Amino acid sequence: MSETDLDFSGPWQLATSAGEHSCTITIPGDVHSALHAAEIIPDPYFGRNEEQVQWVAKADWVLTRSFTVDHLEGDWYLDIDYLDTVAVVFINDIPVLSADNCFRRYRPDVSAALQPGENIIRIVIHSSIKAGADRQERQPFYVPYSTGNSPIPNGNMLRKPQCHFGWDWNIAIAPLGLYGTVAIRKLDPARIEHVETQQLHHADGRVELTVRATLYASEPAVLPVHFEFEGERVRLDCGVNAGETVISHVFEVENPRLWWPAGSGEQALYALSVDVPGERIEKQIGLRTIELLTDADEAGSRFAFRVNGREIFCRGANWIPADAVFSKSSPAKTEDLLQSAVDANMNMIRVWGGGFYEPDWFYDLCDRLGLMVWQDFMFACNLYPCSDDFLDNVAKEVDYQVRRLSSHPSIALWCGDNELVGALTWFEESRNNRDRYLVAYDRLNRLIEQGVKRAFPQGIWWPSSPASGYLDYGDAWHADGSGDMHYWSVWHENKSFDNYRSVKPRFCSEFGFQSYTSLPVIESFAEAKDMNIASPVIELHQKNAGGNERIAGTMFRYFRFPKDFANFVYLSQIQQGLAIKTAVDYWRSLKPHCMGTLYWQLNDTWPVASWSSLDYGGNWKAMHYMAKRFFQPVAVAAIPAEGAVQFSMVNDTAEAVTIDMTVFALTLDGQRIPLTSVRGQCGPDKAAILSEIDTSEISDNHLIVWDFIASNGMIGSGHYLPTTYKALELLPSGLTHDVTAKADGSFELTISATGLALFVMVESTTPGRYSDNVFDLTAGESRSIIFTPSAPLPPGEVPVFRLYDLYSCQTVE
Repeated sequence: MSETDLDFSGPWQLATSAGEHSCTITIPGDVHSALHAAEIIPDPYFGRNEEQVQWVAKADWVLTRSFTVDHLEGDWYLDIDYLDTVAVVFINDIPVLSADNCFRRYRPDVSAALQPGENIIRIVIHSSIKAGADRQERQPFYVPYSTGNSPIPNGNMLRKPQCHFGWDWNIAIAPLGLYGTVAIRKLDPARIEHVETQQLHHADGRVELTVRATLYASEPAVLPVHFEFEGERVRLDCGVNAGETVISHVFEVENPRLWWPAGSGEQALYALSVDVPGERIEKQIGLRTIELLTDADEAGSRFAFRVNGREIFCRGANWIPADAVFSKSSPAKTEDLLQSAVDANMNMIRVWGGGFYEPDWFYDLCDRLGLMVWQDFMFACNLYPCSDDFLDNVAKEVDYQVRRLSSHPSIALWCGDNELVGALTWFEESRNNRDRYLVAYDRLNRLIEQGVKRAFPQGIWWPSSPASGYLDYGDAWHADGSGDMHYWSVWHENKSFDNYRSVKPRFCSEFGFQSYTSLPVIESFAEAKDMNIASPVIELHQKNAGGNERIAGTMFRYFRFPKDFANFVYLSQIQQGLAIKTAVDYWRSLKPHCMGTLYWQLNDTWPVASWSSLDYGGNWKAMHYMAKRFFQPVAVAAIPAEGAVQFSMVNDTAEAVTIDMTVFALTLDGQRIPLTSVRGQCGPDKAAILSEIDTSEISDNHLIVWDFIASNGMIGSGHYLPTTYKALELLPSGLTHDVTAKADGSFELTISATGLALFVMVESTTPGRYSDNVFDLTAGESRSIIFTPSAPLPPGEVPVFRLYDLYSCQTVE
């Protein structure tokens, strides 16, 4: 720790404002994790412990530590961000900051509060429950919040993650803490507030990169400012005024390497830095153009992203916070989740508006991985105040976040909120006085829009998700002609999977179907006696009202009921994958009418039944293995038509491909009967019909199966069932497996079947990744896959694997 830069990360003392429950908290960190580590509270995630820790959020908490300053001359300031949320910071009992926004960075002057030698810094974090209630009382009219999502009330009054108050997938414990920087620094003579870039791409390929450094000084000064870009270092001797001064420099890039989304080209990145005496800011910059096409057409208007002059079909999922409490997350765990997105052929994630603006390193990861980011502002599923103090707070939040993040090439779009337009219809107050609440919404939404345009004129703005268009307050949950759509009729309205083919979205930014989290995860929070879908523990780990009934009811619709709890969990994951596959296959076949599918949701914040394709902890659920196939850039899907099934080929690559496909009828004893072999060409960035089969020629007890290979080497297979799976009189599958340890610490599994085995899934209590999973085997067929443990196993230890398939799932032998 230098004499001019005092970093306060590390151990602090924690206690309630009454001095109770004293323990150590590590900052960055959260109160619940500190109390659990000190054995003051049980693990909130286990059993029904969520109910036992509700008192924590009702208390005010005090964080304290001492520090020493030997030389006090000059100006000193506190540097703090991700402070959650309503808090007062004292230095030597002098208040230096009153904060109420988890999404802002605060840098107040603290010179007058410091003393030579030992100092005490104390942070009082007030209960969000009390603060929310107090602010609701001060509103000129009641501002409703979604009680279905938030059992802890009035979270919409506070600028903190809305999912902290619960959600239909999240634990409701209203965590609090300090998750970012906390330091005291000397202003000598200036600091860097922002480093921003602007790109101008010329027709001849040249790029002008304008770099803007905003400096802050307490009094006029002259100092050297260095700009460095890919080895070119420039020194500018600049005069700065008291307050903020903007210094700019333009770099000319003659032959730029462009940044592309994953699967479309290189993720070329350049090193950029700006430094002044005592401070250096480093960024990675990607050079690219991006546009959102919303041209009117015969169906309404388009919604398509064009990157570097090429339209990109967006394949991906929605991102929620990596964990319900901060201290359980880490950059390594987050990188694993994002890598899993790319490994499943995704090229976009949507950072959903009920969580966090993620830290810089998160977007650095997206830059490197080629994941475009649809960035929501942090407003979700509630109505919000429009008072002057609230809007002023939001304006500062927007300005800071946009300036902080705008240079990331991964950020594709800035979206005003999640589902606030729909929320206007959810509450009695807003239904009875729509004008009042619509005006309030418009004030907030316009403020955010204007903040984006001031801070980053090049940014792409979209008012809300879903939205049919600019200032269009229509029903984008059911209207599919324009804008982005949230299609929830299959889950929330209990429609059949076929209903996904009743709409033709231009871009579906939310749709989903639930499953249970995997059995090894359930075993981490539930005891053997709890392994029942109606047990209180399992019900507590299901946050969507009616969710368990919906999962079970869907099984009755499509499947024979599973024989035990483990198979119930397995089958819930299979039907989840089938639901999302039905939607993605059809909507991709509509390309370019539809140009994006982002399912809900990629990850979980804790162990819970949800719409995620990744388990809490990062292991792949069945759907994620299926997503890797249905998101493959070149794919073939079966789309039912009147009296027929059409095979749609889709090509998201920039080169034309030739596809060779063989189609069979598959008997229930696992025998293949050849039907046809076809060859077709699919142009770059196209979808087309490859072939069609008359289903009247297929016996009711046969499946249609196919294999294909594309000229670029991509391969795939699948099956189509004209009826329901419960109608099949399946025969014993005869699944067996052999395991061989490999020298690199992985394990090779050879899985064999003597009969038809549908949806073969391998599972182990040992965390890890399978090279393939959730596949079909026919009679006499074997498949070898590789299992790589997440952490190396002791010598000689072999994981225990369990095999599932549809026959075994529903048959008691």
